[in-house]
Amino acid sequence: MTDPTSPKSADNAAIAHTMQAIVQDGYGTVDVLRRGQMALPDIAENEVLVRVHAAGMDRGTWHVMAGRPYLMRIMGFGFRAPKNRVPGIDVAGTVAAVGASVTRFAVGDEVYGMSRGSFAEYAAALEDKLAHKPANLSFEQAAVVPISAGTAIQALYDAGRAQHGQKVLILGASGGVGSYAVQLAKALGAEVTGVSSTAKTDLVRSLGADHVLDYTQDDFADGTRQYDLILDIGGNPPLSRLRRALTPTGTAVIVGGEEGGRWTGGFGRSLRAPLVSLFLRQRLTMLASKERASDLERLTPLIESGQVTPSIDRTYTLDEVPDAMRHLEAGDVRGKIAIRVLSDDK
Repeated sequence: MTDPTSPKSADNAAIAHTMQAIVQDGYGTVDVLRRGQMALPDIAENEVLVRVHAAGMDRGTWHVMAGRPYLMRIMGFGFRAPKNRVPGIDVAGTVAAVGASVTRFAVGDEVYGMSRGSFAEYAAALEDKLAHKPANLSFEQAAVVPISAGTAIQALYDAGRAQHGQKVLILGASGGVGSYAVQLAKALGAEVTGVSSTAKTDLVRSLGADHVLDYTQDDFADGTRQYDLILDIGGNPPLSRLRRALTPTGTAVIVGGEEGGRWTGGFGRSLRAPLVSLFLRQRLTMLASKERASDLERLTPLIESGQVTPSIDRTYTLDEVPDAMRHLEAGDVRGKIAIRVLSDDK
């Protein structure tokens, strides 16, 4: 382990021995989240200690809070309680210390990426899950990029194999992943149709979608239009409906699903899709997204050129994390939620 007061750390006075953090000792409702004081995380040789300026909140933080679907617990998140007591993955901040084998970052660098426990004043992150923060983004903007935009780029470019000129349909276009997917598809030169609720159609238009469908009034699978690629983000339409909206050789990528049983949640449909696809000319697949800095390095030029811009619905303080979670649970978020931990001017 590397001590934050080692030669590759900031001055001793700059790093406290304890920090304020949001702590979760068990699974459950938002009431399991509390603010507490705890020791700074230790970092390994290949890790970085980040002084957190801002964190991002996504649907994954809700799943970890609730411990659902139960399949997550079996997969290693912790059977009776989360292994990591501090929630939050998305992080943006400054490097406070680096492990002995870290070569890409130095103390004082501004970074963003994926950490273990970003709802805190300090967070530990693997070197290969961080990148240098885009110069044109605030810490709050940068903090809402990593998980959602990384998932979007993997779904669109890797799993979806999107190409210039294709017709792309994005279900859940107003959410965290969807808001980036719309912009990334447009940057690629696709013709983009976004699907959202009535209250969020204006946001989807502002993101650059060529066409917007209100799912309360419009049926994407009514047979009037077919798409080369469908990104199904957080929806739950039957596979037959996705197929109806695809061209004969089109691709559908299932990114997630918020419905289903307590054990597998939306994973059941995702797991069936590749099996059904074996007997079709159409390609149905699922995305198991990965946390990696290489996606951030693909995103940074698009962000700095203005082709991709984070859409922040609201910003909350660390004390207000439970309120932020309630807002997320209500389903009213347009784009992303940011958590301000340290003001940019400090």
